Amino acid sequence: MYKRILQTAEWLKAKMTTKPETAIILGSGLGELAKEIEDSLVIPYSEIPNFPVSTVEGHAGCMIFGKLGGKDILAMEGRIHYYEGYDMKEVTFPIRVMHELGIKTLFVSNAAGGTNPGYSVGDLMVITDQINFMPENPLRGANIPQGPRFPDMGHAYDPELIELANSIARENNIKVHHGVYLATQGPTYETPAEYRMFAHWGADAVGMSTVPEVIVARHCGIRCFGMSIITDLGGHAQVMKVTHEDVQKAAAKAQPRMATIMREMIKRS
Repeated sequence: MYKRILQTAEWLKAKMTTKPETAIILGSGLGELAKEIEDSLVIPYSEIPNFPVSTVEGHAGCMIFGKLGGKDILAMEGRIHYYEGYDMKEVTFPIRVMHELGIKTLFVSNAAGGTNPGYSVGDLMVITDQINFMPENPLRGANIPQGPRFPDMGHAYDPELIELANSIARENNIKVHHGVYLATQGPTYETPAEYRMFAHWGADAVGMSTVPEVIVARHCGIRCFGMSIITDLGGHAQVMKVTHEDVQKAAAKAQPRMATIMREMIKRS
């Protein structure tokens, strides 16, 4: 695995004309932010050696090098999911490659279902912690020599970056919640009973991504910031029917507010 990571990183280094230390993963319905990246070099995942390919509608499946907020940046327009049939090593392969490319800070975004009864569709949630409810930890197996065998996850999401996001949100009169994100394997959306169970566990939002990426990023020593767009609600008196199209529409509508925070954070961090 490590040889493949190095091979992919070397292939990308030969293409790169920038030296990004910041990366961002754009989730469901959030690809519009990619259009703001200037002087961009766009490489489809299918052209990158050893790289898994995203198969989900709404995920373009491209790696982008360019500038956002005046900073060199690496962006993934679309991520890899466990439910697509990939194993956890493949799901988190891009994070390993990022580390070899010199990435020091990772911004992750996703669309999520709200389990907190105080949330509404279209709300933004700054992720303060996470729960791994996937069937496998991405660090299972031989330890890849990018980090410790038993990495600490006490601050999976960087407190300084969270405070920076809070400050930018206040400056721009953008309402944000703060909460815990729980990841399931998918691809089914959660039942009302599952939503209630996750809320009882302390989760404020639930989705099918992000957690494995952050685990591996922290293993590599990369600091992380995460934000969810609440695209549906569950476990309430009124059961909502959820479709992928509805999730994409809700995410796209809220995306400009999230983009404002992310763009300014990248500029200042």
